[in-house]
Amino acid sequence: MTQFTIGLNAAQTNSEFAKAYASGVPKTDYHKYALEDILNVIAILPEIAATIYRNVYFDGIVSKDTSLDFSGNFARMLGYNDASFDELMRLYMCIHTDHEGGNASAHTTHLVGSTLSDPYLSYAAGLNALAGPLHGLANQEVLKWIQDLSAKFEAEGKEVNADTITEFAWDTLNAKKVIPGYGHAVLRKTDPRYVCQREFGLKHLPDDPLFKVVDTIYQVMPDILKEHGKVANPYPNVDSHSGVLLWHYGFTQFQYYTVLFGVSRGVGALSQLYWDRALGLPLERPKSVTPEWIMSQVGMK
Repeated sequence: MTQFTIGLNAAQTNSEFAKAYASGVPKTDYHKYALEDILNVIAILPEIAATIYRNVYFDGIVSKDTSLDFSGNFARMLGYNDASFDELMRLYMCIHTDHEGGNASAHTTHLVGSTLSDPYLSYAAGLNALAGPLHGLANQEVLKWIQDLSAKFEAEGKEVNADTITEFAWDTLNAKKVIPGYGHAVLRKTDPRYVCQREFGLKHLPDDPLFKVVDTIYQVMPDILKEHGKVANPYPNVDSHSGVLLWHYGFTQFQYYTVLFGVSRGVGALSQLYWDRALGLPLERPKSVTPEWIMSQVGMK
């Protein structure tokens, strides 16, 4: 993610918005130049991301096929030439774009953009928010939890099933840890993005061992979390499935998963940034409060 942010910042010298602002264009025209930048950023994100992937893990060669759609061409740049992987990338790119503007990466993009930083700089800031463990790293944490579960019971000569998953889940909860991939700050039911991925798995990899584990977890985990009683939403979210699907296709470099997320999230966060400029929204400034106000809120005098 550090390389991803550096790459996008380096491309900022091509910003049409920054040039237009420096030339004194009227405020009512800001959105035109912001849109040009936004489209250009969305266009270059896959190539920056693929260059990082190929440089870090392979030979540094990035091949393209611009006759394909956005996701298909991105898959070729990553080095994958598989129709079902193309379909996975279409799904992944769609469901990770955005889910509500209050998420950390979209909000950071909006916040920095409100200073009239151009879309390159604004989304680079959003990527830094996405790099945080509580935001974009969740899918790889889910995958690690599932692999730790499988390894534990394999070493003990036990089958991974509803009973052993329940045992491992309670061990996790009793250790004061969370079950990764379950619960959501906004949703109060099964994340529809999880459902889309589950349907993909049932279609393309129904016999995959990790997929079977995920499916069994889905059957038992909500009741466990309801019994635990400390989770507002005991149902799976988008992160509960995505890492397992990538792993199935040999995409095992889970440290890179957040970069994939960043390619997709750009579409959502930058679309919102366009409307900030089109509507002429002001600089975002958090409200300041006094010690006296805080005391009044808790009944102190």
